[in-house]
Amino acid sequence: MSNVKIEESWKETLKLEFQQPYFQALATQLKNEKAAGKIIYPPGSLIFNAFNTTPFHQVKAIILGQDPYHNPNEAMGLSFSVPKGIRVPPSLRNIYKELHTDLGHAIPHHGDLTKWANQGVLLLNSFLTVEKNKPRSHQKIGWAQFTDAVIKILSNERENLVFMLWGKPAKKKATMIDRDKHLILEAAHPSPLAGGAYFGSKHFSQANAYLEKNGKTPIDWLVE
Repeated sequence: MSNVKIEESWKETLKLEFQQPYFQALATQLKNEKAAGKIIYPPGSLIFNAFNTTPFHQVKAIILGQDPYHNPNEAMGLSFSVPKGIRVPPSLRNIYKELHTDLGHAIPHHGDLTKWANQGVLLLNSFLTVEKNKPRSHQKIGWAQFTDAVIKILSNERENLVFMLWGKPAKKKATMIDRDKHLILEAAHPSPLAGGAYFGSKHFSQANAYLEKNGKTPIDWLVE
């Protein structure tokens, strides 16, 4: 991951994590897998895209997913987001359906959620990389420990954040969040494999109500 660059506020906030033995081992494993010809998503320059797009002190909400999309050209380092021109994946289609039900927004024609990230929504996955066509293939290489640290630091050093935890791996991080300082919203994963259990969560409206209550500008969830 020598080509990875991370935004300065996060670099400072996470500097001790980058020095930990587990993170060095993680970086070595990714390097070795690439050297062996394995295809890893997202590309190295986008692994920390969520952090680079949403600086530490600008975070208002966190949408925590599972791992990146494992099909070609989909993963862009923002949870659930795909670049414009790429077919909207089933999980994101369900997110859009919930957004329509919750706030009445029209269903978007593309899957790029950068607009959310630019407004302070940290689009974070529990695991930041995946091998091509092998979902959850990197869940045990150290990313869980890294994102645990991210969640703990946000909980400890920030106030009045909204944590939107979607799916079992995300929900496990609820114990790391101070409920007296932040809002925790939990739901099933938006994947069709969850059988529609995600629908009706109304996280978008709840998030904005909480942000406004605490003197913060709400998120414009409309994807145009």
